[in-house]
Amino acid sequence: MEKHVLNTMEDPLAAARESTVEMLQTRKRTFSLPQPFYNDARLFALDMQEIFEKEWLFAGMTCEIPTKGNFMTLDVGDNPIVIVRGGEGTIHAFHNVCRHRGSRLCTKDKGKVAKLVCPYHQWTYELDGRLLFAGSDMGSDFNLDQFGLKPVHVRTAGGFIFINLSDEPPAMDEFLETLEHYLEPYQMDNVKVATESSIVEQANWKLVIENNRECYHCNGAHPELLNSLQEFDDTDDPRATPAYKALVARKQADWDREQVPYQLQRFGQRNRMTRTPMLDGIVSMTMDGKPGCDKLMGRLPNADMGSLRILHLPNSWNHFMGDHAIVFRVLPLGPQKTLVTTKWLVHKDAAEGVDYDPDQLRRVWDATNDQDRQLAEENQRGINSKAYQPGPYSETYEFGVIDFVDWYATRMLENLEYDTPSLQLAQG
Repeated sequence: MEKHVLNTMEDPLAAARESTVEMLQTRKRTFSLPQPFYNDARLFALDMQEIFEKEWLFAGMTCEIPTKGNFMTLDVGDNPIVIVRGGEGTIHAFHNVCRHRGSRLCTKDKGKVAKLVCPYHQWTYELDGRLLFAGSDMGSDFNLDQFGLKPVHVRTAGGFIFINLSDEPPAMDEFLETLEHYLEPYQMDNVKVATESSIVEQANWKLVIENNRECYHCNGAHPELLNSLQEFDDTDDPRATPAYKALVARKQADWDREQVPYQLQRFGQRNRMTRTPMLDGIVSMTMDGKPGCDKLMGRLPNADMGSLRILHLPNSWNHFMGDHAIVFRVLPLGPQKTLVTTKWLVHKDAAEGVDYDPDQLRRVWDATNDQDRQLAEENQRGINSKAYQPGPYSETYEFGVIDFVDWYATRMLENLEYDTPSLQLAQG
């Protein structure tokens, strides 16, 4: 008892860790998670520590910081982060925390600077994180070299920026190499953000991801999206129709001739990418299915390129088409609050009002995001009830949700330093 009390005092989440492990080890695998995973503050704190502070996160696009001195910021829970383009095009990521008294350095979402200067006492850092100036009042023995910014691991591929806040990030080289290959036709050095939106959903981040990983709800909720989107993206899907399989075969022959990759690639349950046709005769996720931007992306020969779908758990899904791309980032704000940011990308030379209309470009996903927000929030309200108990997923329609929850459960247990081969997940 004394040891347990001592551990709890040293780690306020010790009891929550023990109960989380027990719930994950005894859960029914094809059922939704127990209630605390969706609304408990202590379990949310564990999510932030064991998932969002240990896994690779999608942070933004390289095109958002195109030249030296451009920066962007984001918050991973209580951790403010700054990503900056340094000399020779190198991208750096740091904890956005001054080494003097801890003030945030960069207070805007994005901008451009010559140096990183703390607004509190003007400590000044080079773009590579070295402390350059701390005033003359620190004493003659003060060593600038000991107070550089604390770095954050950062990797880039295919125009994507990923960050990791842990000391020893998991490997992701194979995924990054494949991502680079699949996005080569889009020439990601030549894109820009045409428009973006951020919405706050009053729902746990896992409900936001679960909602994205299935289209079971699409017929009843997303009329705008279903003007263009196929409900499935794999010919092995048991719901795939003969017409869809014939369309896939025809389009894949076109993509072979055009040397554009399309094969389904999986990297465990964390990452997935595949190119799939949209509805026959539809070329883009717009209200009329026609191109939303007249200037095509990269070296793509025409707008009819289907959608390259890219999944990165725990916080991103994406659609790349011939005329534009849409990238999504999820960041938890609280046990029942999640920030979803959407960015629409076009060729960097596309002219607003000439080649594209931002309002037309975003209409489908503005509607879809709002519909998904309502669904997730109603899901959260029901889960908060004392009547809630885990319910069964459809293994046909919701296999993507099952994959996500399996990934989450496995990573939580591994990151909590339990030996995964010994774990016995109850089969539901």
